[in-house]
Amino acid sequence: MAAVLLAGALPAQQSSPASAPNNAEIHVLPVQGAVSMLVGGGANITVQAGKDGILLVDTGLPELAPKIIAALRTLSDGPVRYIVNTHVHTDHTGGNEALAKLGRDNPPPTFPRIIANLAVQERMASNQIDVLWPNDTYSTPFKDFSFNNEPIVVYHIPAAHTDGDSLVFFRRSDVISAGDIFTPDRYPFIDLERGGSVQGIINGLNKILEITVPLRYQEGGTYVIPGHGRLCDEADVVEFRDMVTIIRDRVQDLIKKGMSLEQVKAAKPSFDYDTQYSGSPDAFVEAVYKSLKR
Repeated sequence: MAAVLLAGALPAQQSSPASAPNNAEIHVLPVQGAVSMLVGGGANITVQAGKDGILLVDTGLPELAPKIIAALRTLSDGPVRYIVNTHVHTDHTGGNEALAKLGRDNPPPTFPRIIANLAVQERMASNQIDVLWPNDTYSTPFKDFSFNNEPIVVYHIPAAHTDGDSLVFFRRSDVISAGDIFTPDRYPFIDLERGGSVQGIINGLNKILEITVPLRYQEGGTYVIPGHGRLCDEADVVEFRDMVTIIRDRVQDLIKKGMSLEQVKAAKPSFDYDTQYSGSPDAFVEAVYKSLKR
């Protein structure tokens, strides 16, 4: 379930193609309850489908919209009533306009609610990002509503991957859509320019662990859909949280010893994890260093 990011939306910590490959395929993976995930060629998309229509968490790259629509139609012929954007990056918001059109030609309300933290809309406005903006923002710690007879809670995680990150919890289905706060098998991207921080990433991962409940032997139970990568459960999030926390503590200790950024990189505080996680270790360590120095 490897995925690419839109390089134009992200600083240099990620080394990703500028767009999805032409041969990218979108696959549907049933998760549990009313929730499925779409994977392939971009950010993961969470789908909740039922008699009232479709809810999406994130919308992928704009050029993938036709394939995403075709995949959605294998799950439901209903209208898209809700879209939740977990953060501002274009690989998660680029399909907003195309997918919102699936909800326009229906009885009132004739346009989907596009939900996001207020910081997402503000970032789009200040950077003139050319995607359809959220029309239902929230600035409280969480927003809750019901759709398809399921309670849904959207939690704001401040200063994590960005300053506008949201986690989406489907209570009846027992599934969390985590956005880029959680990216198993790859080092997290801390977007410092858009208000991200290493402590916020850890806080977000701890919030996921506060919600998740394993079924047995720490397996199954609450499933977690990451922004990129494979479907996970609580044990996967614990492993990822511990990795980020350990590297943060190591970098913090080196900072206390008066080391410069280059000296910290040379000390290789992520060395024993570099074979487990993709991405640039130096870029991740630099982001942690700069986050802590703030």
